[in-house]
Amino acid sequence: MYDPEELAAIREAKESWEDGTYGETVDRFGEREEAFTTDTGGQEVEPLYTPADVETDYREDLGYPGEEPYTRGVYSTMHRGRLWTMRQYAGMGTAAETNERFRYLIDEGSSGLSMAFDLPTQMGYDSDAAMAEGEVGRSGVAIDTLDDFETVFDSIPLDEVSTSMTINAPAAVLLAMYVAMGDEQGVPRDQLRGTIQNDIMKEYIARNLYIYPPKQSMRLITDIFEFCAAETPKFNTISISGYHIREAGSTAAQEIAFTLGNGIEYVEAAVDAGLDVDEFAPQLSFFFNAHNNIFEEAAKFRAARRMWAQIMEERFGAENPKSKQLKFHTQTGGSTLTAQQIENNVVRVSYQALAAVLGGTQSLHTNGKDEALALPTEKSVRTALRTQQILAHESGAADTIDPLAGSYYVESLTDGIEEDAFEILDEVDRRGGMLEAVESGWVQRQIQDVAFERQQEIEDGERIIVGVNEYEVDEEPEMDLEEVDPEQEQNQRDRLNEVKADRDDDAVEDALAGLRETAQGSENVMPHVVDAVKAYATVQEISDVLRDEFGEYKPGQ
Repeated sequence: MYDPEELAAIREAKESWEDGTYGETVDRFGEREEAFTTDTGGQEVEPLYTPADVETDYREDLGYPGEEPYTRGVYSTMHRGRLWTMRQYAGMGTAAETNERFRYLIDEGSSGLSMAFDLPTQMGYDSDAAMAEGEVGRSGVAIDTLDDFETVFDSIPLDEVSTSMTINAPAAVLLAMYVAMGDEQGVPRDQLRGTIQNDIMKEYIARNLYIYPPKQSMRLITDIFEFCAAETPKFNTISISGYHIREAGSTAAQEIAFTLGNGIEYVEAAVDAGLDVDEFAPQLSFFFNAHNNIFEEAAKFRAARRMWAQIMEERFGAENPKSKQLKFHTQTGGSTLTAQQIENNVVRVSYQALAAVLGGTQSLHTNGKDEALALPTEKSVRTALRTQQILAHESGAADTIDPLAGSYYVESLTDGIEEDAFEILDEVDRRGGMLEAVESGWVQRQIQDVAFERQQEIEDGERIIVGVNEYEVDEEPEMDLEEVDPEQEQNQRDRLNEVKADRDDDAVEDALAGLRETAQGSENVMPHVVDAVKAYATVQEISDVLRDEFGEYKPGQ
């Protein structure tokens, strides 16, 4: 954006400033005794940035919102046209409690629902399974059959609300339940809106909530792509998640590199299965973390958009502009929340939410202040939602598009994160792609090394965490925490038994037999999963059919 002679003059002037005005002051008074580096990347932060630190061609590297390379946003009006979806994460013990929380959030102004499931559901087990004991309804809502879904969405019209479901290994089953619910409500399938996480690669990397081996998991994912492209074109078929990669300890550059690497793996699998990239790619979406360093996080989001546009065009020959647009949901960083002085978490979440909005997110979840200790209370959920509403209507952050563009610091960070992330992707390619890199354990080791280093910095006092290793207090105020009633587990089991007693067993057996036969061949399994859930087959019954046919994943085997 500057001619070479002007840049040379700026560099010379900066050197003079560093030796003179700045250097003399530092020599006399010093600077703060802490490392000036980015939050996770460890990149050294210069005392001052100038045009000489930014090698940016405006039209080529930045452009305009809604136009390639989408650095400045995937939509032309961004938040001036429509605010991000305020999607608060919820899922409480029973279906009835979750319905109550969903309706509360809608009444309080939430514009989207986000559904958390308990561990048995996430692992494809019913509430009466031995593996489920002690975990029913604890980390989210327990879903055993379509009957539970009918309760969760009672009086919630699916043609007016967008729903995101954080489910991966049994994603096909939960998506089928949502489709069945839409059919019951009389909502045309092409009007259903929302997102299914459906990202099994990050489970192998960071969370370990997997069921089937990678090849068979990819088959389920591509079947979902194909089914939704034909049946539910407004429903996002996958939320490729960097969130959990970041929660495991990655840097910002690793988060987007490994996330986009997973995206590449999914697109390749779908293309290999015979799908047209421009038919399914517009339904892909992403899910990122937002941590405390506002500038690094905003730069990360901008870099990710630019990278995905390049990847989709150069690797896959995508022609549809929507195939190149990286649309993403953001959740504030759960791993940044502290059990000490939990009121401080409100501040952390606010800064993280600001970074997401400045970075151009399409939807946002803000954590409750008490989530380091338990599921959030109704009061803390309301405060988290109000944080978004104040940001939207009082801060001015949503009034102009990409307001940090042109900042010498932010553009330098954007370029630096992009460069680092592409270097990581190049190494992934050398290792045979993400699937090979994950199965060999290389990806996990990269993240673990960073996590160990950061934890060591905290323990040594080199990285300050307010209230944890600095500015501590002797006593903590008592907190009213959300608790799960132990009796709910038995109540859920009783409910499941009632559904099994009332359903048509022959219809269930026929539906499961059809699914089994389809799983043994190459036909799309989704229509048969929908048939099974409509017959009130359970999550585990459907998952067990696929376990029998696909096997279970055992790391290292």
